[in-house]
Amino acid sequence: MTRRRAGFTLIELMTVIVVLGVLATIALPNYWHVRHKAKVTAMQSDLRNLATQQEVYHDRMLTYGASVAVLGQVSLSPGVQIDITYADSKGWAAQATYASYSDVTCGCFIGDAPPASGSPATSPGVVTCR
Repeated sequence: MTRRRAGFTLIELMTVIVVLGVLATIALPNYWHVRHKAKVTAMQSDLRNLATQQEVYHDRMLTYGASVAVLGQVSLSPGVQIDITYADSKGWAAQATYASYSDVTCGCFIGDAPPASGSPATSPGVVTCR
C-alpha cells in the first residue's frame, strides 16, 4: 500500500510566492498613483469649496474672509491644509497642501488678488496644482 502525502511540495510553494511577487510588482505602482491622484483631487475640491464659501461670506460682509476659521462652513478633507494668503474686498488668494505630502501644492486666486508666493495658480478662478 502507498501512503498519501498531505500538503504542498516546495516547488509548488515557491511558484505561488513568485506569482504573488509578480502581481505585487504590477499592482503597487498603480496603487501609489491612485493614492497620489486622490490627494490632489481632495486639495482641488477643498479649494473649490473654499471659493464657494468666500462668495457667500463676501455677499454678507462685503469683503473676503482672511482665514478658513472666519468662513465657518468650510470642511476640509482629512490631511488638507489651506492657507489664505491674501484677502480684501476685491479678491483673495489661497494655497492648499497635504500633510506629510509636500510634492504637490494647489492654488487659486480670485479678483485682483496676487497669487500666493510659490503657488502654481496663474489664472483667476482656476484651481491649479503642481
